[in-house]
Amino acid sequence: MPTKAMQDKNKQLGTPVSRIDGLAKVTGKATYSTDFQVNNLAYGVLFKSTIAAGTIRSIDTDAAEKAPGVLAVITHKNAPKLNVNGGLRGGALLQSPDVEFYGQHIGVVVAETFEQARHASRLIRVEYDQREPKVDFARLASTATLPKDKEKADAKRGDAKTTLSAAAFKVEEVYSTPIEHHHPLEPHATIAEWNGDHVTLYNSSQIVNGAQKAAANTLHIKPDQVRIVSPFIGGGFGSKGGQWANLVLTAVAAKQVNRPVKLALTRQQMVNSVGMRQHNLQTVGLAATEDGKLTALSHEIITHAAINNEFVEPCGDCSKIMYDVPNSLITYRVAPMNLIMPTYTRGPGKSTGSFALESAMDEMAYKLKMDPIEFRIKNEPERDPSTGKPWSSRKTVECLRAGAEAFGWAKRKPEPRQNQQGNYLIGYGVAAGTYPAHQQPTSAIVKLKRTGNDVTATIELAAADLGTGTYTILTQTAADALDLPIQHVKVILGDSDLPPAAGSVGSVGATSYANAVHDACEKITDELVTRSGKQFFARPTAYQMMLAEKLTEYKTRADVKPLASAEDYSAHSFNANFAEVAVNALTGMVRVNRFLAVTGAGTILNPKTARSQIIGGTVWGIGMALTEESVVDPRWGNFVTRSFADYHVPANLDIGELDAIFIREDDQKANKMGMKGIGEVGIVGVAAAVANAVFNATGKRVRDLPITPDKLL
Repeated sequence: MPTKAMQDKNKQLGTPVSRIDGLAKVTGKATYSTDFQVNNLAYGVLFKSTIAAGTIRSIDTDAAEKAPGVLAVITHKNAPKLNVNGGLRGGALLQSPDVEFYGQHIGVVVAETFEQARHASRLIRVEYDQREPKVDFARLASTATLPKDKEKADAKRGDAKTTLSAAAFKVEEVYSTPIEHHHPLEPHATIAEWNGDHVTLYNSSQIVNGAQKAAANTLHIKPDQVRIVSPFIGGGFGSKGGQWANLVLTAVAAKQVNRPVKLALTRQQMVNSVGMRQHNLQTVGLAATEDGKLTALSHEIITHAAINNEFVEPCGDCSKIMYDVPNSLITYRVAPMNLIMPTYTRGPGKSTGSFALESAMDEMAYKLKMDPIEFRIKNEPERDPSTGKPWSSRKTVECLRAGAEAFGWAKRKPEPRQNQQGNYLIGYGVAAGTYPAHQQPTSAIVKLKRTGNDVTATIELAAADLGTGTYTILTQTAADALDLPIQHVKVILGDSDLPPAAGSVGSVGATSYANAVHDACEKITDELVTRSGKQFFARPTAYQMMLAEKLTEYKTRADVKPLASAEDYSAHSFNANFAEVAVNALTGMVRVNRFLAVTGAGTILNPKTARSQIIGGTVWGIGMALTEESVVDPRWGNFVTRSFADYHVPANLDIGELDAIFIREDDQKANKMGMKGIGEVGIVGVAAAVANAVFNATGKRVRDLPITPDKLL
């Protein structure tokens, strides 16, 4: 049997294990939503409105219905009655002739082949009674009102406005972030297959059980009549967190033609089918004493939502907790628009809000003639300013200090335009960031099987792997807890028939899943010890007990909830971001030469997959700073950036040297394993660091993202 020294030597957690599912993905064996082999498959194609506001006067489907291969054309005239409040996002369920945004689903064609369905969809003729659409945010911003969400009510501490008006040193500026789209590598798609009154939906779902409940509620059936199968997800970034109309419309189509149906969104349909990050106007005011102590902070956000559905990303969250300031004001105002409902997008609220806050902090530091790192450290809070709770742990200062040393911050010249190399102006910028750390209830089953002296384990839970390495870290977690080689552990995820689990959203996935798997493995070990009726001087492992008791099979289930004591603390991941940019003095083109992300996120289960997460967030943050923008035509309400081809994201040649450092952090207050999550925090603060570096390079402060050459020349 393995000794304690051997167990420690073979420890998997904390080591850079390559992705368990990597081979399946690169060889095409991983099954994504449209890869499942289903017999007698038909194909669905959505057709969409070409106005942003109005009513369908008539819809002529005769030619489409007579086209070769067509099995059904479904519109509001013949669609079944669905529950529009069932939990799907964005409406567009074919329940009425009303049109609320350009590109709204107004029908589905089902045919023998995709090509036949697409051809028939173009034969449909629609006449509208149009209304003047609300699609010009610049005009509507002045009409924005208080959101319905009570959590977005004005948050006041002290008197920020009076303090700001009387301050000798203050910054009051408006920062603008545009609409952005998710554009995951795998577009949203579903295969629906009915068996009596039960339906199986092969569908990429960041929250497997959430998709199950939403589909069931919308279809007027019970959750146990819906099975969601989602073992692999080709990206989602929030767009596959809440499910959209296409999920249920596929099930409706399959029911109507009495055979399985596959419905995949095209790249063009993605921009107005599955949400987006909304346009935010953020007015940030800072007041400080001459020696750099903040006295007031105001963060006032104006944004937009759908006409009949509200979602407001929490741009003020970072401003609530990042700095010690006695007078604070956070407000939200929202304008309904004839656009699809916004939704969660990576680092929701924190990535956009940190751009405004951390840019303003840089502006204030410059005005005070202080180093921006020292300015931040001077205003480091001992407790969460918004709640008064102690931090479970907070490593912002360590992130800033370690990052400054590793990045070579001391070489930075505080005055802009002091560092030129040929035609390029070189600048350095810094920004901090944060994201909450939460654990959610999750269940897991552990099954052990012995053959001779070999013991294997199967771990089952309805978790989601968004491409972040969930299979790998859970395999590592179980291998350590059960005392098994990593190759003897198999993890099965992404099926609502498995024990319920949290979603892979909001940086709760890894924490919730790993703690559940760890507790399940501890439980099965305890049960095996109890079952043996023996006493041990040292606690044996599950592997040892299976051999000693000559068991061939054993299984158990654990239903794990967050620590009750976690509510007594404010738990967050924190980071510091450092950017070096080169701005061409002749063309205004900006390139990020170097970027360093330093993160304090508790226990790092796998440094390799964790680094990949941070690097991915960094690249997206650079895109947010320099290239990403979805443009709405203010006349019609359609997106001028019509697909991924029109949407500019950084390519390999646009990205310079990237690096990621993790600060050692042992935080047992947030959860048993001391994890904090890194998927979201990796993008927070990145855009601000780039923007601050651009100012240091050029002396021009760009407060309206993205930072394009026209704004610098």
